[in-house]
Amino acid sequence: MSKPRGPYAKTSAKRQQIIDAALAAYAEAGGRNVSLRDIAQRVGMTYAGVMHHFGSKEALLTAVLEARDAAAEERFGPAAGNTEPPHSAVLRHNASTPGLVKLFVDLAAAAAEPDHPAHDFFEQRYERLRARLAERIEHGVADPAAVDAAWLARIFIAAADGLQLQWLLNPDIDMAADIDRLGEALVGQGWAAGSAPRRPAPDAPEGEGPAPSP
Repeated sequence: MSKPRGPYAKTSAKRQQIIDAALAAYAEAGGRNVSLRDIAQRVGMTYAGVMHHFGSKEALLTAVLEARDAAAEERFGPAAGNTEPPHSAVLRHNASTPGLVKLFVDLAAAAAEPDHPAHDFFEQRYERLRARLAERIEHGVADPAAVDAAWLARIFIAAADGLQLQWLLNPDIDMAADIDRLGEALVGQGWAAGSAPRRPAPDAPEGEGPAPSP
């Protein structure tokens, strides 16, 4: 695919610059609020200039969370080669950026309204996360028919989101450790080691236990 040229390329580059500035502003914010004027100043623009590229604050913040998810996928996803379990690695990283955690919690609640600019983003995000986690659970347990992987995935994600809210109120909570304990309670030992227990190989003699993880 050819790269954008002309005015469109400049607009696309400016949008990305604004998103990057917003990501940095929220990552550094701690407990304080971030205004669009803060973001505009970082890129040498006016409030109106930022609005020209996104239309509304909600649309910009949705783009920020999309960029945050993309960065997390690149850093902690299957292709990243990260040795820590992705679910706990993400929460451990999130603990270093409370401003982005607060943005996620606030926007997720607001996006429950069907006409909110972030509604489709969150709906598709949860659908994707549930499917990925359910597949992981089914792949890991010895008898997939004995578990409701879709339910487990839904509960697991709900717990992760709820932990982030509780952590904003009480930063002493270890979100990563709690989510690993929950994973082991719901799925079994081995969850916190990076994968749920592997199924026995089809030709493994009885009593030899599960095949080792790759």
